[in-house]
Amino acid sequence: MSPVPSPRSTDQPAGGPLYRRWHTVDEVAVMLGYGRSKTKRLIASGAIRSVKDGGHRRVLPEWVDEYIRDTVERHDTGALR
Repeated sequence: MSPVPSPRSTDQPAGGPLYRRWHTVDEVAVMLGYGRSKTKRLIASGAIRSVKDGGHRRVLPEWVDEYIRDTVERHDTGALR
């Protein structure tokens, strides 16, 4: 199964290819290099934002970026040691 591109903008040409708008917990874990359990804990704690879609959690690409940015900022300010 080949990866589906995930653009950062909502601009898609009419009749063009469909792009994934959100990610599964497993996809986010792979993107971050974390295990599934750690990723689920981060989502449950609210560190990574998500929405419930039926019986599954989904994460917007922007929310993954937000988590990374927040983690780097906490590290830079000395909150993470």
